[in-house]
Amino acid sequence: MSDTVIRVEGIGKRYRVGGRESYRALRDVLSNAFRSNGKRSCRDFIWAVRDVSFEVKQGEVVGLIGRNGAGKSTLLKLLARITRPTVGHAELHGRIASLLEVGTGFHPELTGRENIFLSGAILGMSKAEIVRKFDEIVAFSEVERFIDTPFKHYSSGMGMRLAFAVAAHLEPEILLVDEVLSVGDARFQKKCLGKIEEVSRGGRTILFVSHSAAAITRLCSRCILLNSGRVEKDGPAHEVISVYLREVMVTSAFREWNGADAPGDSVVRLRAVRARKVDGTILDTFDIRQPIGIDVVFDVLEGGRDLTPNIHVFNQEGINVFVAIDQDPSWRRRARPAGRYTSTAWIPGNLLSEGYVTVGAAVTTMAPQNVRVYERDAVAFQVIDSTEGNSARGDYAGHLPGVFRPMLRWETTYEPKPAEWHSLGETVNGEKVLP
Repeated sequence: MSDTVIRVEGIGKRYRVGGRESYRALRDVLSNAFRSNGKRSCRDFIWAVRDVSFEVKQGEVVGLIGRNGAGKSTLLKLLARITRPTVGHAELHGRIASLLEVGTGFHPELTGRENIFLSGAILGMSKAEIVRKFDEIVAFSEVERFIDTPFKHYSSGMGMRLAFAVAAHLEPEILLVDEVLSVGDARFQKKCLGKIEEVSRGGRTILFVSHSAAAITRLCSRCILLNSGRVEKDGPAHEVISVYLREVMVTSAFREWNGADAPGDSVVRLRAVRARKVDGTILDTFDIRQPIGIDVVFDVLEGGRDLTPNIHVFNQEGINVFVAIDQDPSWRRRARPAGRYTSTAWIPGNLLSEGYVTVGAAVTTMAPQNVRVYERDAVAFQVIDSTEGNSARGDYAGHLPGVFRPMLRWETTYEPKPAEWHSLGETVNGEKVLP
């Protein structure tokens, strides 16, 4: 028997621009036909999803990513049978649950307790299943004190937590999840992510939509990038995320500002930021073994201040990998006269992990401390790892996670037959332990 649980073939969904799904009498249909002379312009329609095909195996956790309007939510609604496809078809084998609209089925006049049973039933849980999981749902939602309070008196955060708690305790074979990590505060979002991760470890098949690159790479081994309703790339999550980030981040390895457009104030202005090799070549892609120089070019317009350039390096998940502050002894704790300065920070080879890297550039007054200028996404570049065996990955060809990938020095000692082997005893229960 095939282990494919989701098979999508040429599926598409077309909507009429400005139209709505409503009841129309026969006279409406006929009058519209006469007004258009039996013709309808193709410009009256838009394809939210078009010609999408893919398969998902049992136990796979697949991420769906793309810009707003790329068709991610529409695709999940097609798979959840909320809306019918215009063309194509999808096969799903197993019990399906969807977290597409957190809070569906909650009634403001009912208590939290009553809404757990109502929402659970709408999501496909039996009464016995809800009773069995009731205490666990309430504990997860953190609304124990208010469980018998009418839902209309809940804050928006409390309502979302309770709704997610119900949906998160389903036990389907296939789970469709749409951007649920916007629920609650940062601590509860972390808790939600952990719950989905726990479900994925249970061998369930998950399709997960999120704009969070960190969440996608943490949960998913595979990712599908949608663009204008079509599949643009389908592959390992870290590779697809890199493609997506290059598209949404128009930043390149060189940025320059002129005149009054330069970021800054009356004291200092940024003029350029660039990522380059030792020989000065500006690159969008660096071998992981190469040192990378980040040039920060700035004009001091008002001399006499202690100004220090610094860079902020982020990986493709948006994590601040490190901040580097200029420690050049020639200018440290010295007032800078007016003029143009170029400060270069060198990132050593075999330090960063492979992937998409963005760099923010800043110039700060140290005494008193004041950020005079900061450009968050000043430059960006790609780091690629060699498969030649002489980088930090060695001969391993798979994906290596982590923020850093340092090539550390290793030492090994070898002793053919340690003396203490014999001190442990030659036999245990009559069995020889070691030769």
